[in-house]
Amino acid sequence: MKIGITCYPTYGGSGVVATELGIELAARGHEIHFITYAEPFRLTDRETNIRYHEVPVTNYPLFQFPPYDLALATRMAEVAEFYQLDLLHVHYAIPHSVCALLARQMLAARGIRLPFITTLHGTDITLVGQDHSFLPITKFGIEQSDGITSISQYLKEETERAFSITRDIEVIRNFVNCDVYMRRPDVYERDRQKYAAPDEALFVHLSNFRPVKRATDVVHTFAKITRQLPARLMLIGDGPDTSEAERLAVSYGIKNRIHFLGKQNSVEDLLSLADLMLMPSEMESFGLAALEAMACSVPAIATRVGGVPELIDDGVTGMLFPVGDTDGMAAAAINLLTHKDQLTEMSHAARQTAQKLFCSSNVIPLYERFYESVLAQPPM
Repeated sequence: MKIGITCYPTYGGSGVVATELGIELAARGHEIHFITYAEPFRLTDRETNIRYHEVPVTNYPLFQFPPYDLALATRMAEVAEFYQLDLLHVHYAIPHSVCALLARQMLAARGIRLPFITTLHGTDITLVGQDHSFLPITKFGIEQSDGITSISQYLKEETERAFSITRDIEVIRNFVNCDVYMRRPDVYERDRQKYAAPDEALFVHLSNFRPVKRATDVVHTFAKITRQLPARLMLIGDGPDTSEAERLAVSYGIKNRIHFLGKQNSVEDLLSLADLMLMPSEMESFGLAALEAMACSVPAIATRVGGVPELIDDGVTGMLFPVGDTDGMAAAAINLLTHKDQLTEMSHAARQTAQKLFCSSNVIPLYERFYESVLAQPPM
């Protein structure tokens, strides 16, 4: 198939999933065309069957805000017509589903069929999409999609509730390449010493440091852990709450125990060095960072929110706590690190769950079958 993919190309779960999906589909022989304002950050020069099409936006003085939506719809239609795409797959409903709808209508007027699929990722439904400025147009874009997928059962039900959607929504959960995300003994032996001494535990947090990720709770939790155990923390990513996390690290006197690593491309090599992940988010529609850690045999201490319980089996593949329970998360981490047999068992279970339920080799065929079912439908 020839598939156009539109996503936000920056750091964030929806962009990561969309990019990894394109890479996996290309590896299976499909022709992939990314259509967005910048090249997705996880793309490299190694991929074949992938092309990137930039969306140029005119910055005319009359416009207070450049009309990216219209430019995107135009570029979608251009690329689809020139490369004879079979379908568009847009990730994150706002504004991508409406842009795809416009592109579909533009081409339909010339007798060209271009079905599109919208994948719902999280805050496009739970936060931004429910704002009164966006709710009607978000609902319209979803309802006009030729196919709709959601990354978790929780998000499907929240979409049906918040937007009164009666259309079928296919749940296709996030995935990870288990041949890439895994703990490699040679890398572990070579690199772990860069971040922690042999007698120190090593924690990791990975996010875009938006308020919903509660990065400050990571620092609060880690500070409590360091009172009982020698430990280090890797903070991967960057965003608006980074400076507050830095300020807290100084105030707790643990600045020298935290590695602020910023944005990283090959996160698998860093995740696999850790003993535990801290993910104290206020909301997660799935928890992709935790899945990537689990595939690397790193259990997550996380919050019981959204779709996270669909990923983490509490007490088996990780630990779940109420939002803000930094005392409970710290105590759980300390208990696991002082009972290494339990931590080892949980690490094995986390890896096995990732392999059994969430490997790309199992999930990508679900997308392929969904594409085929959409293409078999009569035009909307």
